[in-house]
Amino acid sequence: MLYDVIFFIGPPGSGKGTQARVLAEQLGFYFWEMGGILRSVAKEDSVMGKKVDIMLTQGILFPDEFLLEIVAAKLGDIPEGQGIIFDGIPRRLGQAEFLLDYLKKIGKQKFATLFIDIPKSISLERLLLRSQKEGRSDDTREAIEFRLEQYEKDTVPVLDFLKANSSFITIDGVPPVEVVTEQINAVIN
Repeated sequence: MLYDVIFFIGPPGSGKGTQARVLAEQLGFYFWEMGGILRSVAKEDSVMGKKVDIMLTQGILFPDEFLLEIVAAKLGDIPEGQGIIFDGIPRRLGQAEFLLDYLKKIGKQKFATLFIDIPKSISLERLLLRSQKEGRSDDTREAIEFRLEQYEKDTVPVLDFLKANSSFITIDGVPPVEVVTEQINAVIN
């Protein structure tokens, strides 16, 4: 295998979660979905669960220290020697540095980043549609617009770090899901 860790990065609504899940299944990699992990913590009847719930509902990116506390606790669940696909993290430079450092310490050396690129207008359109279909409380128009602003401010700078520290591949996320999957398979296999 060319890579033992693949990061999926892209704006909200780019389809990175769908594509990450499909690729993890195809490759037999551990699928790390940060959003799913946070939503499960938000359901817990605890101080942390309540705090996570509020932050998700408001669309706020988690402070690195708080998020990395959750990440550090969950990274030990990954079976040794298994490839990993990350969806939803890193979203800030501190998270990227922490993850790469941790992963290198456990023997991971071959990193790839798949950047699923779509325009802001399509992000907004897709997320509003998802909100109608799934009824997610974190997909109000205001929360979506806030997340898109935070993506521009916090996540876009991570791209340069990942370009320097992984094989960086840009994928056009606008076409239908199947076409995007074909693009990914062509560059990964």
